[in-house]
Amino acid sequence: MRAVKRVLAVAALTTPLVIGCAGLASATEGLDASFGQGFFTANQNGAGFGANQSTVSPDGLSHATAWTYADNEGISGSYTGAGAMWNNE
Repeated sequence: MRAVKRVLAVAALTTPLVIGCAGLASATEGLDASFGQGFFTANQNGAGFGANQSTVSPDGLSHATAWTYADNEGISGSYTGAGAMWNNE
């Protein structure tokens, strides 16, 4: 079970970079591509926010995922980010 969780975690972290590299390889010079998705919820049980963001540009690529949630028990959250930048000179 631990091996399955590790494979899923590695796949979740590397998939955006693979997609970003493929997008960069097919991008026209000087153009950028980005994607963002988010949600927010608030009700009698608590409030939460989550977001995903990916960017590919001539300068590099990046991906970030974050969420936070607050209720009567406290506040919890997580952030994961990865990217690669390079010099085009």
